[in-house]
Amino acid sequence: MKVEQISIFIENKSGRLAEITRILGEAGVNIRALSLADTSDFGILRLIVNDRETAKQVLKERGFTVSKTAVVAIEVPDRPGGLSEILQTLDNESINVEYMYAFVERCGENAVIIFRFDETEKAIEILTAKGFNVLEGERLYQM
Repeated sequence: MKVEQISIFIENKSGRLAEITRILGEAGVNIRALSLADTSDFGILRLIVNDRETAKQVLKERGFTVSKTAVVAIEVPDRPGGLSEILQTLDNESINVEYMYAFVERCGENAVIIFRFDETEKAIEILTAKGFNVLEGERLYQM
């Protein structure tokens, strides 16, 4: 029930993000979701893509530092308080959300949010037991 995300370390300068997206596009890699966090000198681009191995390979060949991370995709009720219910469930179990970002498509009446937890397996177990829909990676890559 984990999703594989790739993270790319990039210099915070003009054209670097465009270069990464061009490289991935030329390799036929489709970006499904992304998050960019930056400081004045560098950034971390986190991507969910349809072909993780190709993405990692072509970016490394072009000199980028790339790593893979396990994250969790959860359907969140798309209504006021929907996200709060998930976060409260996690807080009740002392599970920390390290970061999160939204996925680009909807699943029915729900939004999809990508989470990185300090205790991934425990978070999946608790959220599943509470009835939240944790998505399989393969479903997410091809949505």
